[in-house]
Amino acid sequence: MPDASYAIAAVLVTAAVTWALRALPFAALAPLRESGTVQYLSTRMPAGVMLILVVYCLRDLPLAQPRALAPVVAVAVTVGLHLWRRNALLSILGGTAVHVILSSTIFAP
Repeated sequence: MPDASYAIAAVLVTAAVTWALRALPFAALAPLRESGTVQYLSTRMPAGVMLILVVYCLRDLPLAQPRALAPVVAVAVTVGLHLWRRNALLSILGGTAVHVILSSTIFAP
């Protein structure tokens, strides 16, 4: 068993490396906060990411089958709630609830 000074040194080195790895992204990104490109992306990226997720989730949707209505209605409810209340949590929870309810009752296999 290693002596106490070795164990303390190991813990201190581990803590220092962990702290440095967690602080490094903040230090590296600090100069970028003033960049016009980063400010533009910060306003456009959330909508772009959501659009990519919607396309990815609905890409294999069999539109000829009636069960395809559940996700389509859920997406419509999500968009409607978001346009109405501008609350992401409400929109996500509302759309998810509608999808779960429709998929497990009306459009259950």
